[in-house]
Amino acid sequence: MTATKLFRHAGEGAWTPTPDGNRRRVLLHTDELMMVEFAFDKGGIGALHSHPHVQASYVAQGRFEVTIDGRSEILDAGSSFIVPSNLVHGVKALEAGRLVDSFTPHRADFLG
Repeated sequence: MTATKLFRHAGEGAWTPTPDGNRRRVLLHTDELMMVEFAFDKGGIGALHSHPHVQASYVAQGRFEVTIDGRSEILDAGSSFIVPSNLVHGVKALEAGRLVDSFTPHRADFLG
């Protein structure tokens, strides 16, 4: 069994294009928890979707309109939000920015 990576340094990890035209890179993960960075250009959309994973997100850069279960708020850098399991959610980048998302359990679909 491979040892779990415990540290990730800035700039490490490959960016992967997302189906909605943005980019993501998996930072670290175990079976129980995953941290992923997403990058958006201004106007970029994270399409409305749901998944069984609980998600906690931190706005690392930029400004986003975040919609969770039909409720929308504008969040600036330094803000955060939580998406409970199976709630429909999505984002729109009001300016170029980055989100750092944590998922529990890990998103196996991001490791393919």
